[in-house]
Amino acid sequence: MTVDQILTLLVLAAVVAALIWDKVRADVVSLTGAAVLLMTGVVRPVEVQSAFASPAIIALASLFVIAYALELSGLLDRAITLAVAMCRRLGTAGLWLLITMIGLVSCFLNSTPIVVLGAPVIRDVATTLGLSPKRFLIPLSYVTILTGCCTLIGTSTNLLVDDMASVAGQPRFGIFEITPVGIPMAIAGGIYLFLVSSRLLGRRHEADERDGAPADIDQAHIGSAQIGDAGLFAAKRSLQPLKAAIALATFVGAVALATLGVAPIAATTFAGAVLLILLRVITADEAYSGLRPEILILIAGMVVIGIAMEESGLAAEASDLLIASVDGLNPLVALIVLYLLTMVLTELLSNATVAVLVTPVAVALAESLAVSPRPFLVAVMMAASAAFATPFGYQTNVIVYQMGGYRYMDFVRVGLPLNLLTFVVAIAAISIFFPF
Repeated sequence: MTVDQILTLLVLAAVVAALIWDKVRADVVSLTGAAVLLMTGVVRPVEVQSAFASPAIIALASLFVIAYALELSGLLDRAITLAVAMCRRLGTAGLWLLITMIGLVSCFLNSTPIVVLGAPVIRDVATTLGLSPKRFLIPLSYVTILTGCCTLIGTSTNLLVDDMASVAGQPRFGIFEITPVGIPMAIAGGIYLFLVSSRLLGRRHEADERDGAPADIDQAHIGSAQIGDAGLFAAKRSLQPLKAAIALATFVGAVALATLGVAPIAATTFAGAVLLILLRVITADEAYSGLRPEILILIAGMVVIGIAMEESGLAAEASDLLIASVDGLNPLVALIVLYLLTMVLTELLSNATVAVLVTPVAVALAESLAVSPRPFLVAVMMAASAAFATPFGYQTNVIVYQMGGYRYMDFVRVGLPLNLLTFVVAIAAISIFFPF
C-alpha cells in the first residue's frame, strides 16, 4: 500500500470509529477527517473545494431553504391542523391515513423536518384518542424513510450516491428514475407496518401511562445524530396564503423543470430558493437559518473522504476484494451481495458514510462484470436508506426513539423483518426496471 492509501485508511477507520462511538457530532467528525486528508496532502485544496460545491450540496441546501419557506408561510401547520381534525373523526384509521400523507410529502422534502413536525402531532392525537403513541411513531419514521426512496430528492443519500457516481463517470439520475423501485418498497413496507407493527410492538404499550407530560425531543442527542435544531421547525406559524402559494408553486416548478430536463435539479432548486428571497417570501437571514449546515458539512466532509479513496487507489483495492469474492457468480448474485453489505453497514454508520464507501465499489463491480452500473447504484441508494433494525441507523429513528420512549429491541423486532421484506422487493424491482 502507498503512503496515501495508508493515511486514507487510517482517517476512514477513525471516522467510522467516531461515528459508532457517537460522542462527537457527525459533521465535526467528517470535517476533521477532511482536514487531516488536506493537511497530509492526500487531497488538494481544489478537490476539497469541489466537494463543498458539489451539485448534491447545492440541491440539498436549496431544498432546505424552500422547505423552510413552506414552514414559515404556515402552510405545513395548516395542513397539520386539518389532519388532526380528520384523525379525531376517523380514529385509528385517521392516524394511519395521516402517516401516509406525511410519507407522501417525504417523497419530495427531506424526511427529518417532516418527522420533527409530524411526530408530536401523531403522539398528541394518539394520546387524545386513548391510544399508545408507541404504536404509531416507529411506523411514522419507517414510512418517511421508505417514501424518501421514491425520488432522487427524497433523501440526501440518493443525491449523494448520484453525485459520487457522477464523479466515477456515470450519467446522472433523473428525479423519478428510481421511482419504479421505491414505490413497490414503500407499498410493501406500508402494508407490513399497518398489519403487523402493532402486534410486534406488543400489547404492553396499550397500558402505558399517559398522565405525565409528553417527552420532548432531546436536542443534544439529536444534534449528534445530524438532526440539528429541531426547534427550528417546531414553532407554530399562522397561514400567509400568498407566501404559501408562491413557495409551493416555486417548489413544484423547480421539480417540474428538472423532471423535464430543462436544467439539473441543483440549478432549478437553487434558482427557486433565490427567487423566494427576491419575492420576499423568505428573508436572506431566514434562508440562512433554514440551511441546516450540520447536514451539508457532514455530506461535504464525506465527499472529501470519498475523493481521497478514489485518488489514492484505496477504492480500487476495495473493489478488487469484493470482485474477487463474487468472481464467477452471475450479476444478480453480485447485486444481492452488494445490497446486503450496504444494508448492514448503514445500520452501523451514517447514510452519507455508506454512500461514499460503497458507491465507487458498486461502479467498479459492475464494470468488472461487464454490465450496467445502474442497477448496482440503485441498490446502494435503497440499501443505504433501509436502516430499520436499530434506532440510530437513520436520523428520523433517533427522533421517535427518544420521543416515544422505546426500547432498543422495539426497533429490532419491527425493523428486522422490514429490512428483509424491502430487500426482497428491491432486488425484484431492480431486476425488472434496471436490466443488467
